[in-house]
Amino acid sequence: MKFRAKITGKGRLELFIHVSGTVARLAKVCVLRVRPDSLCFGPAGFRGLREAGLWCEVRRGAFQQFHMEGVSEELDEIHLELTAEHLSRAARSAAGASSLKLQLTHRRRPCLTVAVALASPLGRARSVVHDLPVQVLPRRAWRDCPPPSLRAADASIHLPRWRTLRSIVERMANVGDHVLVEANLRGRMTLSMETEVVSIKSHFKNLGNPPESAGVPPHRDLESMVQVRVDNRKLLQFLEGQQINPTMALCSIWDNSLLQLVLVQEDVSLQYFMPAL
Repeated sequence: MKFRAKITGKGRLELFIHVSGTVARLAKVCVLRVRPDSLCFGPAGFRGLREAGLWCEVRRGAFQQFHMEGVSEELDEIHLELTAEHLSRAARSAAGASSLKLQLTHRRRPCLTVAVALASPLGRARSVVHDLPVQVLPRRAWRDCPPPSLRAADASIHLPRWRTLRSIVERMANVGDHVLVEANLRGRMTLSMETEVVSIKSHFKNLGNPPESAGVPPHRDLESMVQVRVDNRKLLQFLEGQQINPTMALCSIWDNSLLQLVLVQEDVSLQYFMPAL
């Protein structure tokens, strides 16, 4: 098994720093799935969709160089379990750097080596190297970290402005533990919560629905709302923790079952799943 990759350019370096920081805020331990066309961060240990979890893919286009050889030609992947904060801390040292290299190495034990090339005031190149301990997962453990596979959502909708959404959820989190998220196929979305002493409801309209929402059954009432009640603090954790400044942000709902938030920016896509309460 072999893996090495290189990132250059201010924009790409910042993107990787933000991705690793987001993963660290949402998962203590994660599985890094190295594939021929991407790196994928997923949850460690398969729990299905019974608890909140993320899936983040960084495609090959985010790297200047990318080379890997999996366990075999048929199973051309490598699965590494690591502490997400270790990777985030190493990536942060690349702020202002000229390049960042990732390589699977062996330093008495398997490591993901992060080498950061820094420019000194005298013009001399300096290098900072982080050897992050990892566990190389055997093939029998791969089934414990599968990629998400879901049927079409009952409703998908573009999210409102991030700052506005985060502010509303933050206020609701100060009052109660649960939030009801509703959406329809006419671009309407509501967030609401209710306790014995207070009731809060925020309405959004004209948000728009993604093109795939057009393929709904002809008998479907486009005005009808689908809903899911989720943990307010978990939702706020995601809204506060993500750092990638997406070019597209979507919310998908499986009625009374699951909430999925999808963020996309260039060669990065991030999905966050929250089961219904």
